[in-house]
Amino acid sequence: MGTMNARLESAVAIIEEAMGLALRFFEARDAIATRTKGFQDFVSEADTTVERLVRDRLAAAFPGETVLGEEMGGEADDAYWIIDPIDGTTNFLRGSPLWGISLGFVRSGRPELGVVAMPVFGDIYAAADGTGLIMNGLPFARHVPFKDVQVMSLGDSAAADAEEVAALNVGLRHAGWVVESIRSTSIGLAFAARGIFDGHLQKLTTMWDIAGGVVLAREAGLDVRIGTRPGSGIPWVAAATPALMAVTEGLWPEVMEKVPAETA
Repeated sequence: MGTMNARLESAVAIIEEAMGLALRFFEARDAIATRTKGFQDFVSEADTTVERLVRDRLAAAFPGETVLGEEMGGEADDAYWIIDPIDGTTNFLRGSPLWGISLGFVRSGRPELGVVAMPVFGDIYAAADGTGLIMNGLPFARHVPFKDVQVMSLGDSAAADAEEVAALNVGLRHAGWVVESIRSTSIGLAFAARGIFDGHLQKLTTMWDIAGGVVLAREAGLDVRIGTRPGSGIPWVAAATPALMAVTEGLWPEVMEKVPAETA
């Protein structure tokens, strides 16, 4: 087993443990403490406790390696782990199953290992460079039933320009796509990797939201592009089939400025 596969195996084991903890919080969500970070942006006791667990396990498995997290912060260096302990906290708090746990490993700005768990469904998606997509420990080939059904995921953010995102939404609909918005970037990317969606687009995101999921999408064979918004340094992501990416380029020209999957 190569070094990266061994790292992936350890990362999956850590996230599997975190799934159990997160599910216990989910089942008792009416009683957990929450606070607001911004407009429609929440953090719960589950977020912080799950992140602490993942950090502790990473420190034991990979001593001395840098770890960043959405809730506890940190500073990136040339190579680091990055955690989103509950991606889709709004969904989590309202009882929707569409939330996940994301863990990525980034080297020289490029995500090269990713794990995304969907605890309510009991699924763990994982991938690293050259592994292909793995689901629940087994190789998983991207499968697209009913290919004439065009459906994709459009990420939104309370901090994003609503009119800009709405314009992209309308353009995609006019081009024939059903546009979903599930407010969990890692799940949008995982569903794209699996073949449930034709892709996931998001004009404003964060590295902790995308680091795990983009590796899944890339290893599943999608065109994956990551860039930053001019003047802000805020990331955007596009992971799509060729047909969806071609339409997206006409609606969102910035996606042509960062190419392609092997460098994303």
